[in-house]
Amino acid sequence: MTHGILSTLARLERFGKLAENAALVVLLGSLVLLAVGQIVLREVFETGFFRADELIKLLVLWLAMVGSIAATRDNRHIRIDALSHLLPDTAVTAIRLFVDVFAAVVCGVVAWQAWRYLQLEIEFEDTVLINVPAWMAHIIVPGAFALMSYRFAVSVIRDVFSIATGRKRRLTQ
Repeated sequence: MTHGILSTLARLERFGKLAENAALVVLLGSLVLLAVGQIVLREVFETGFFRADELIKLLVLWLAMVGSIAATRDNRHIRIDALSHLLPDTAVTAIRLFVDVFAAVVCGVVAWQAWRYLQLEIEFEDTVLINVPAWMAHIIVPGAFALMSYRFAVSVIRDVFSIATGRKRRLTQ
């Protein structure tokens, strides 16, 4: 029974990783094509795509949020670890555990506040681009922070399990 659940979770994790990587490729490719196309149209033909600048800003937002999710997934987010070279492994593990708990809480709070802001956008019927509801373009913010909070929490659980079982984990990253 436990093996079946773990197998399903592993498949879901692989699917999520594939979806995130695909989203990053599509977003970055779209961003580059749209930006270069806009530059060429402005410089050569003295015209441009309607609302392209606003769409580029939204693509940057989505790319940053999906990239943050992927960085959290792979434990490749920005980390200041000057002390990790001076302290013993147990102290480094304890500090990283504390930092991950703090990051999970902060990301959770930001997700909640972004969700509240999204509710205001829905209430006031804000729009972006031509007539796209703004909440549809900005839904990535609470979603990304909620997912990052979840990933930090899972990392904390894994670290606590590693400490309890005596296995070493994540000290080289």
